[in-house]
Order: sequence, then C-alpha cells, then structure tokens
Amino acid sequence: MDLSLLGVYLLVAALLIAGLAGSLIPLLPGTPLILAGALLYALVTDFSPIGAGRLLMLAALAALAYGLEYVGGAVGARKFGGSAWAVVGAIIGAVVGLFFGPPGLLVGPVVGAVAGELFKSGEMEHSLKAGLGALVGLAVALLARFALAFTMVGLIVWWLWRA
Repeated sequence: MDLSLLGVYLLVAALLIAGLAGSLIPLLPGTPLILAGALLYALVTDFSPIGAGRLLMLAALAALAYGLEYVGGAVGARKFGGSAWAVVGAIIGAVVGLFFGPPGLLVGPVVGAVAGELFKSGEMEHSLKAGLGALVGLAVALLARFALAFTMVGLIVWWLWRA
C-alpha cells in the first residue's frame, strides 16, 4: 500500500471519529466532518464504492442533523405548552447563543423561550415551563444528532466493508 494512500485513510478515519465527537459537542461541526471524510475517500478512490448518490444521501443526513440544532429547543418549548412567542424566542435565542460559544447554544434557546413566553403571558411559572421544554428539546436534538452521525459513519463503514 502506498504511504500517501495510508495517510489519506488515516485522515478519513480521523474525520469520522472527530465527526462523531462533534455531534455531541456544540460548535464542532460533527456531521459536516463525517461528510468531508466520505468526500475525501470518494475523491481518492474515484468515487468507488462511495459515489455521488451515496454522498447526496450523507449530505441530506448532515443537513437534517444541522437543522436539529436550531429547532430542537423551539419544538420542546411548544410541546411543553409554550406559545408561538416561546417558539420564536427559542429560535432567536439559538441564533444569539451562537455568539457566546457552547454555553450560549445551551442557554440561548432556554432564555429565549422563557423571555418570549413571559412577554406574551406575563406568567413566570408558565414561562419557566416553556424554558424547561426548550431544554428537553435541546437534549432530544443532541441525541438525534448523535444517532444521525452514528448512522452516517455506520453507512460509510458498511459501504467500505462490502467493497
């Protein structure tokens, strides 16, 4: 085996592992790293066994996982009885939280949901319930992102194993 090819395989493996870790750590692009590893492998091997169709499938899974980061808190706030104001607050909180690093991604949607619901209803207890819903929604989204990342890595390994 060519030494440069071995280096590429090690880089692909590192991207897949970093992607799995990144699916659990906020601000680390988990699924995009996995997609980058698959794309690198495809480029080096002339798109065999990972072709354009499989790359598109992985890209769709990566986009779904990325979207979960922003809607998890909003959906959770709504499921816990929050109004549309809490949902909008959670989304705005997620966007603003980006500027404050990992703690902001966790705190932003919760504070946004509480503030939005408090603005609408004026009831602290109901607003805190919406904030708790946002927190639960974020936790569920985190688990779903990890499941999607694990699925992506599993597909890649399966395709390479069967080749």
